Amino acid sequence: MQPSKPVAQPNFSSGPCTKRPGYDVSQLDVSVLGRSHRSNVGKAALKKACLQTAEVLGLPEGYRVAVVPASDTGAFEMAMWSMLGARPVDVLYWESFGKGWASDVTGQLKLNNARVMSADYGHLPDLSEVNFDHDVLFTWNGTTSGVKVPDGDWIADDRKGLTFCDATSAIFAQEIAWGKLDVITYSWQKVLGGEGGHGMLILSPRAVERLESYIPPWPLPKIFRMTKGGKLIEGLFTGATINTPSMLCVSDYLDALQWVESIGGVAACINKANENFSVLASFVNSRDWISFLAKDEKTRSNTSVCLTLDLTADKVKMMTSLLADKQAAYDIGAYRDAPAGLRIWCGATVEKSDIEALLPWLDWAYNEIK
Repeated sequence: MQPSKPVAQPNFSSGPCTKRPGYDVSQLDVSVLGRSHRSNVGKAALKKACLQTAEVLGLPEGYRVAVVPASDTGAFEMAMWSMLGARPVDVLYWESFGKGWASDVTGQLKLNNARVMSADYGHLPDLSEVNFDHDVLFTWNGTTSGVKVPDGDWIADDRKGLTFCDATSAIFAQEIAWGKLDVITYSWQKVLGGEGGHGMLILSPRAVERLESYIPPWPLPKIFRMTKGGKLIEGLFTGATINTPSMLCVSDYLDALQWVESIGGVAACINKANENFSVLASFVNSRDWISFLAKDEKTRSNTSVCLTLDLTADKVKMMTSLLADKQAAYDIGAYRDAPAGLRIWCGATVEKSDIEALLPWLDWAYNEIK
């Protein structure tokens, strides 16, 4: 029978993700709206976004944080175009966004000393084959495959190259080995449920040293430039953004950071995501018609949980449409380049009670379509 209990918040999109519990847009600090981002109040809000991010995440001393254009993609492109080329490059990918970074390295930057290491959806490449004398590019959590790296132990402490990590669906939901990473990027729209369009770029002292000692052979667009006269533009990391940001989105991000602190910090966010995933995992493990796309339990994402069904691709679409029509789950179809299936966001802004309420609807919709 069709479940009688509704899902209170059926937003399970993997980006933009659902807003935090209790979110009320009317409660945002809007004192910066209509003011220049170069004004004292504008710069103060942006500086707070940078400094509070470092504090909440517990970044190592000397790591810098900047607000940059064009979401996680803009942040990662900015880093690649500004720093790659000094050393050979190992690019790891096992899903669509990582594949995009590999394509940019080989097809746009045209680095002839790049080595691409890939794996099919559901698997990781052989991490033991990575050469840390090279620069290394990878995603911590594959948003479109639901496959994450298990930890940072595979990254060499004595590496000569830089590690570039796209961590956009991992930060605030998974333990990150900050000391193993030199360039980290993410967007507000994932685990924090913020707005799209803005990226966050985190640089280690080693990354700053690269910027100040290496000039790439290709021209850099204005929005990618982080140095002037061979020195880092420090203002970028204290709120002097390259282009004009949305101050409404900045206020929204600061609200999300305040919420993280109010519930107990990053550890509490990680715990929430783990609890959500555990509820969904128990459901999946008790049914023979649904399976994790990630084959190894240690590499299964606790945020972008990707699942396969014993249905055709067309029937999967029918199932997701039925769930949306019943207002039980929105935006849970697999990413367009991934195998047909479901992708259910379990990040920290999702309530466990909503995951629990969703499960009977999954059973019902599957049996209706099958």
